[in-house]
Amino acid sequence: MNFPRTSLEQWRVLQAIVEHGGFAQAASALNRSQSAVSYNVARLQEQLGVSLLEAEGRRMKLTAAGAALLREATPLIEAALRLEARARALDAGWEAEVRLAVDSLFPTDALLRALAGFAGHCSDTRLQVHEVVMSGADDALYAGAVELAIVTRVPSGFMGDWLMDATFVAVAAPGHPLLAAGHRLSDDDLRRYPQVVVRDSGTRQPRDEGWLGASQRWTVSSPHTALDVVSAGLAYGWLPEHRIRQPLAHGLLRPLPLAQGQQRKSSLYLVNAAAEAAGPATRYLAEGLRQAVQQHLQQQLQQIPSAQQNSDMA
Repeated sequence: MNFPRTSLEQWRVLQAIVEHGGFAQAASALNRSQSAVSYNVARLQEQLGVSLLEAEGRRMKLTAAGAALLREATPLIEAALRLEARARALDAGWEAEVRLAVDSLFPTDALLRALAGFAGHCSDTRLQVHEVVMSGADDALYAGAVELAIVTRVPSGFMGDWLMDATFVAVAAPGHPLLAAGHRLSDDDLRRYPQVVVRDSGTRQPRDEGWLGASQRWTVSSPHTALDVVSAGLAYGWLPEHRIRQPLAHGLLRPLPLAQGQQRKSSLYLVNAAAEAAGPATRYLAEGLRQAVQQHLQQQLQQIPSAQQNSDMA
């Protein structure tokens, strides 16, 4: 087995000389003596058999060979520094990884805001995000596959905090025959046309939700696909209001004039699988999700007047 003849310390010293313009400046930046810096570079050049530096006035610059070699060494230096930072974080009690299951009903903008905050504060902790539908989050919790889960129902044996209520609206594309009926729509009217629903991703106890009386049901795996199907005029469906606010405001979708059940609500809860044993990264992400939801709800309230104005103009 072969071992490298050079060390990352030597390459880091070379990098500092180039960055700061000389041996004395690098020694000051690295908190080393100038003789130690000179020795490291001299030893590195001796081991490689290549000249790495040359003087240019009062500054030191890389030779062509030095520039090529340092270019390849730089990612190794950065990786080693990240590895050491991660080791310090683990030693301080930060988790190596946090796993989150998110129901597809959860607003994407709120999720991205929370993840951005997590990335900035917990850079040494890996993150796994599992996108699930309905009981898929239950399965992840029961299997011990996640530390946090955003669920539509708190599964037995767990505690959860309410995050928000999501509203589903029965909608169709403007040219759908149901919108030309000229009267309030009954169950019999709806049964004549395809309805799109999103498949439960769970396997232990999968469930159906909402009105499912259509004689022809189209089942898809994500709310994004359901929106595409409805927008294309292929089916109608109850879609999350926060996902269709803009299509509704611009007339790309229209609410169905149902005699009853035009809207329904579903709550979202945050479950911490082991709250008392949760590490700092898990707790930080949980709080970030709560704050992101509050910001999302505030933005939705601010958008209501403009959306209503666009609807009135249409």
